[in-house]
Amino acid sequence: MQDVAVRSVTEVASDGVITDKKLRYKSGVLKYKQMGYWDPDYEVKETDILAAFRITPQDGVDPEEAAAAVAGESSTATWTVVWTDRLTDCDGYRAKAYRVDPIPGAPDQFMAYIAYDLDLFEEGSIANLTASIIGNVFGFKPLKGLRLEDMRIPTAYLKTFQGPATGIIVERERLNNYGRPLLGATMKPKLGLSGRNYGRVVYEALKGGLDFTKDDENINSQPFMHWRDRFLYCMEGVNKATAETGEIKGTYLNVTAATMEDMYERAEFAKELGSVIIMIDLVIGYTAIQSMAKWARKNDMILHLHRAGHSTYTRQKSHGVSFRVIAKWMRMAGVDHIHAGTVVGKLEGDPNVIRGIYDTCRETYVPKRLEHGVLFDQPWASLKKLMPVASGGIHAGQMHQLLTYLGDDVVLQFGGGTIGHPQGIQAGAVANRVALETMVKARNEGMDIWNEGPEILAKAAKWCGPLRAALDTWKDVTFDYASTDSVDYVPTPTPAF
Repeated sequence: MQDVAVRSVTEVASDGVITDKKLRYKSGVLKYKQMGYWDPDYEVKETDILAAFRITPQDGVDPEEAAAAVAGESSTATWTVVWTDRLTDCDGYRAKAYRVDPIPGAPDQFMAYIAYDLDLFEEGSIANLTASIIGNVFGFKPLKGLRLEDMRIPTAYLKTFQGPATGIIVERERLNNYGRPLLGATMKPKLGLSGRNYGRVVYEALKGGLDFTKDDENINSQPFMHWRDRFLYCMEGVNKATAETGEIKGTYLNVTAATMEDMYERAEFAKELGSVIIMIDLVIGYTAIQSMAKWARKNDMILHLHRAGHSTYTRQKSHGVSFRVIAKWMRMAGVDHIHAGTVVGKLEGDPNVIRGIYDTCRETYVPKRLEHGVLFDQPWASLKKLMPVASGGIHAGQMHQLLTYLGDDVVLQFGGGTIGHPQGIQAGAVANRVALETMVKARNEGMDIWNEGPEILAKAAKWCGPLRAALDTWKDVTFDYASTDSVDYVPTPTPAF
């Protein structure tokens, strides 16, 4: 950006900000700092929405100018001076970059903190919030990379959102299930089964001891299985397993479709069949997610969100959006479940990053903890708790790790780890249920399940053939790769959740 055309010690402050408003509105191009988007003395208000961006400036671009550019382009700025600013409360409406910190171990990256006035956002709208914060600025040429790491949503704004339609406490009441993680399984193969065979898998898994089964993200209404057939056969399996076990069971019926009208039709049919839960995919978009959350609350339905597509923008450290932020938005939007990482398994999951995500989902107040990637204190203003879901390459032999890392308020989904069992689907479910209840009992009795977990499982396997087969089949399976998304600050040892 070119320098301002006129200079004097009284007109331009030492930090480059123009103090003479007549010069500020002189036609031409100014640096973003000079336009008022950089203010290191800004006092953050309780009602401000705060964002922390990881910025990687192009060579020769000043970090403070880059931060100011992000603040400007995500609020009121454009590339040149416009006189119509004078027709607004422009000083209040400009976002303020108020702090820039170098990031340890990344000499070309900086953490920029930006404050936005509450009046810049529509009440109760994730679409409007995200259109501002991530709408345009990620393609800005002076930046090599930009990542939204965290946000502080003030109580004043949170209270305009409904939050989870059901929440963890009410969900457990509806399921009459307490004191342990919930168990689930995703249907495998994802695609190709007929409705009748699909329903058989649901029945076998639930009869064996699971609480839920689940459609996967890309099973909607294909030629081999129309959605209505799937719903009918699945609920037949649910009802039969419920009657035979005496436990409340459910299956996540994916209502994701091409239009909102189609999704409402599918959700209404799931309700008619007596389902306790429906499912949507993240790719349907923020407006559709909020609409389905309102429908779910009105109709007493648990709403599961599969985070399909998230890793296209959450996984890399230098560009995109942290999943901490997505989890925060989805708790506001009103879903009840969200896939949130496993630590162990085949999908991305650094332990400290996952801890920050799970806290965001489940706590009523989340304090700033740099070692978990949480950069702001976050009150949740009585919005209900969001149930995290762990899935992706996990099996019964990891139960001590899963319970230690993730705690009780989580859904553990073993897809291949149930349906791939050598003795069949029902045996796979039995193995998972026995492993879970054995490990919960050991923990409650004060045993050190982290270190003694393999021995505890081996003892249980002596009297449970399905568990023995599961341990023998998957004992050597690990996905031991370095996470691409990790925290920037040296963490303390991660305790149990």
